[in-house]
Amino acid sequence: MPGGRLTQTERRQIALGLADDLPYAEIARGLDRPTSTITREVMRNGGPTAYRADLAHRATESRAHRRRQVTPRGLETPAPGHGRDAEAVREYEEAFITLLMQQGMSKMMARVLTCLFIADAGSLTASELVQRLQVSPASVSKSISVLESQGLVRREPDERRRERYHVDDDVWYQSTIDSARGIAQIAEIARRGVGILGRDTPAAARLENMARFSDFISESILRAAVQGREVLHTKPATSPGGATESISDRE
Repeated sequence: MPGGRLTQTERRQIALGLADDLPYAEIARGLDRPTSTITREVMRNGGPTAYRADLAHRATESRAHRRRQVTPRGLETPAPGHGRDAEAVREYEEAFITLLMQQGMSKMMARVLTCLFIADAGSLTASELVQRLQVSPASVSKSISVLESQGLVRREPDERRRERYHVDDDVWYQSTIDSARGIAQIAEIARRGVGILGRDTPAAARLENMARFSDFISESILRAAVQGREVLHTKPATSPGGATESISDRE
């Protein structure tokens, strides 16, 4: 499988595939590349409807040029440490950001949240986020405000009275609970329509089925979240070979 950056020819093939409404996986197979590479390439260059091969290629060259330039004093990006491969960490960070963007998050919010997730402490100050992301304090502040309103980040002062932004182990639990509640609200609004549209009508039957399905999914998610919450507070078990075991591996 080829490695390295995408070539301009490959980017043109991606553009042709998008024009033909081909899925990312099919485009990736045609180029013998991972699907994640194609997804990340498209999402960071305008998305499937705005992707342009030549513009994407120039943007990538520009980003590479900026990375090669000497970073100004005081803005050095901290080394990954722990014997980590800096390039692998960067690629992983990009993949995480791309996934969050695909799920509806803005690029800056996705970058801030990912940066917090992969920080060993699980928390950073505003100045540390500015330094790592190479963005303005205003951009960080705006993203933090929205993430905080969504319950994904919390802030508290540290010993030096600086605000630190944290992602807790319970972030995904609370996010899952909120998602289940949202599905329950869909069930509620669908069921209200049954009486309004007439119980014996095709539209009412459709809404009733939607309500029943949404109730089932919401209740299942809530049950699973409560049962699995302890996983967020336990150290992952490892197999004799050193690989992390999943819950399903132990069942």
